Amino acid sequence: MANRKRSRAAKNAHRLKRLLQRERELWAGGVERVAGVDEAGVGPLAGPVVAAAVIFRSGEGLRGVDDSKKLTATRRDELAQEIRESALAWSVVPVDPIEIDRLNIYQAGLLAMHRAVVGLSPAPQAVLVDGRGTIPDLPMEQYPVIGGDAACHAIAAASILAKCERDRLMREYDTAFPGYGFADHKGYPTSVHREAIRRLGPSPIHRRSFTLLPHPRLFD
Repeated sequence: MANRKRSRAAKNAHRLKRLLQRERELWAGGVERVAGVDEAGVGPLAGPVVAAAVIFRSGEGLRGVDDSKKLTATRRDELAQEIRESALAWSVVPVDPIEIDRLNIYQAGLLAMHRAVVGLSPAPQAVLVDGRGTIPDLPMEQYPVIGGDAACHAIAAASILAKCERDRLMREYDTAFPGYGFADHKGYPTSVHREAIRRLGPSPIHRRSFTLLPHPRLFD
């Protein structure tokens, strides 16, 4: 039992060291405040897209942080609380369906991430961004990380905060707009969700611009 615990602890420590590689490179170069930023909710038919940004103190990390999609809902919630308590700064920002329809989902995601980074206090000196691109109109250096939510500690932490907040909002919408099953599918295009749209029509939080809907004429 003791050997298994030591082995597990060693693996977790090694994994954390690997996830912190990009932050450690920046810290070593004198950049102390490194933010990670990510968003959740690009694919759903309903609800906001939510972005989060996180800064940990130089040299610090949190064991257990991982890509939010790999964690159970319970573990995500536990880690989200630990992140909020231990981070130097964190920020979570939703962009609602009205803005998504006005801008398109790609631009809305960028807007959410921009607002999340700008909402950090103290401000970051560098930002690690999940994906291939950067966020427009930010004054600090940015470093895109492909698959960052699984490869970079700060981005993974941001993915957890964004996912937990979006899931919380969708549970609230499930109460406000019963019958769609938002608490279960979180607005994603499941068969149950599509059937609810056919039966009830779109709710106020459905994205009118999404052509994935089974009957776009419902929005006319």
